[in-house]
Amino acid sequence: MTSDFAQFTRIIGRGPTLSRPLDRAEAEAAMGMVLDGKAAPEQLGGFLLVLRQRGETAAELAGFAAAARARMALPPRDAIRPDIDWPSYADKHRQQPWYVLTALLLAGAGYKVLMHGIAGATEDCAPLRPVLAELGIAESRDLTDAAARLQSHGIAYAGLETFAPGVEALFHLKPLLGVRSVANTFARDLNPLAAPLTLVGIVHTPYRPLHQEALALLGQDKAAVFKGVGGEAQRNPAKAVQVATLAGGKGDLEDWPAADQGDAFRWREEERDPARVAALWRGKLSHPAAEAAIQSTAGIALKALGAANTQDEALAMAASLWRGRKVG
Repeated sequence: MTSDFAQFTRIIGRGPTLSRPLDRAEAEAAMGMVLDGKAAPEQLGGFLLVLRQRGETAAELAGFAAAARARMALPPRDAIRPDIDWPSYADKHRQQPWYVLTALLLAGAGYKVLMHGIAGATEDCAPLRPVLAELGIAESRDLTDAAARLQSHGIAYAGLETFAPGVEALFHLKPLLGVRSVANTFARDLNPLAAPLTLVGIVHTPYRPLHQEALALLGQDKAAVFKGVGGEAQRNPAKAVQVATLAGGKGDLEDWPAADQGDAFRWREEERDPARVAALWRGKLSHPAAEAAIQSTAGIALKALGAANTQDEALAMAASLWRGRKVG
């Protein structure tokens, strides 16, 4: 009954002295009711707006993600699992989504990569899915299909609507609410096929430790959380970046220095044509800034995977993989 959901709006909305954050169990129960359609529209709107205004806690994010995971149709236990989980939910990137080439590069090196995200992009953003199509990366029908594609191709993409439609529906409330909702945050922590490493891009620095802690609460083994271009897991090599990591579930913070500050890395006005991404992969386009972004992002992933012991080793490995990639 919708009256049951009132317990959660009461907890978070009673004012500055009586309200408190939800604990993890409460957050999981609340999001479970939301996803099961047991919250009235008025309750859901108030719930989401209070969370947006106040900000979420790590325990709340972990509970919300756990509720979504519990409602996913998962492949059989013996299905292939990815090595890397790559969420793409920022919907803010104004540059091309060059990070797709990082995922493709890592897949070519033998790491199975699952990418997942939402369908739309605002008018001033570069959409992801046309780039996937240009590169011949088909969209999976569901998580079982995604697991099969990981087995055959080493890389797969699953739209959020195919495995967590209730969460995807929350994204579409932005025109009604006027602001983004908690779904934009906890979708990054879903890791639907339980990859040992997840890469999380953020826009705002306070979310870096928040995701790190939420993922640790969810039992994530390895993670790299960093401020990326447009909030995606794509490094801007012209800027130093701090990467919040998990290794064996234990958190750390790494400082990655800027790779270069030259004019070659000023690319805010680049042409947004999906064919350009494919052309760069196939060696038919020269774009030093994009290549640096791809390789430096791959370096972060390789270091987090444990494939390299130091940042220099990871970056050298990434450069070698880029030079030796199979473009056919």
